[in-house]
Amino acid sequence: METLEIGRAKLTWLRGGVNFLDGGAMFGVVPKALWSRKYPHNDKNQIELRTDPILLQLDGKNYLIDSGLGVDKLNDKQIRNFGAKELSFVEESLETLGLSGESIDAVLMTHLHFDHASGLSKIDENEAISIFPNAAIYTTAIEWNEMRNPNIRSINTYWERNWQPIEEQVVTFADQIEITEGLRMIHTGGHSDGHAIIVFEEGENCFIHMGDIMPTNAHQNKLWALAYDDYPVTSVHEKEEWMDFGYRKQAWYTFYHDAYYRAVRFNQAGERIDALERERQYE
Repeated sequence: METLEIGRAKLTWLRGGVNFLDGGAMFGVVPKALWSRKYPHNDKNQIELRTDPILLQLDGKNYLIDSGLGVDKLNDKQIRNFGAKELSFVEESLETLGLSGESIDAVLMTHLHFDHASGLSKIDENEAISIFPNAAIYTTAIEWNEMRNPNIRSINTYWERNWQPIEEQVVTFADQIEITEGLRMIHTGGHSDGHAIIVFEEGENCFIHMGDIMPTNAHQNKLWALAYDDYPVTSVHEKEEWMDFGYRKQAWYTFYHDAYYRAVRFNQAGERIDALERERQYE
């Protein structure tokens, strides 16, 4: 498991699953001739995407950023359609670190699509239970409302079986919330109406978790939005704001979906100056 220390924050990437999605959908209107130079694809035009939660250890607390694909939420048809090659090993990853689901103090959800929220619960003796029973689960009020009341389009990604077991743990916010000193969740919209990013600042140290506004290192271009985005113009504007912010601070950008990089850092000109590559030891 890869780790990165940024100021007093320690980040460790867990094994949350992997799926393969259409590259055109992941890069929207960007021509394949352009995006394929930035991110590999297979002969089916699919790209590999991780769903790996980040364990954030800060001030003696254990936080989790998103939750993975889960172990029992996808049926055979969904596994095939979503190209799910591997489901979650989050609990096993925590055990390797001497932790468990009970050790997690809070889960910071960028949004609640199935590939981010399915790992919040599991089936135990025919009953759905929370994997992180002691955690507050943070999400925006907008996202939580849509999770429980999906529309004709979003019903395919907001699943009742993902929210019912954890509804008593959910803590919502509007524009932003400070989780602890220097660590904020900020509502952006864009990918979903309630999408949020996570920002940590401590002096000159900074990391920004852009969620699905910038799901991989190849999405650095401010204009490259996903076909999956509900509000792509919002995604573009929010990415422009937070890329400019991060460039000025030479911040680390961390990833949940990238199969090749865990984090990258840019200078004020937007040039890559550092990177943490993913170890591909499980393939």
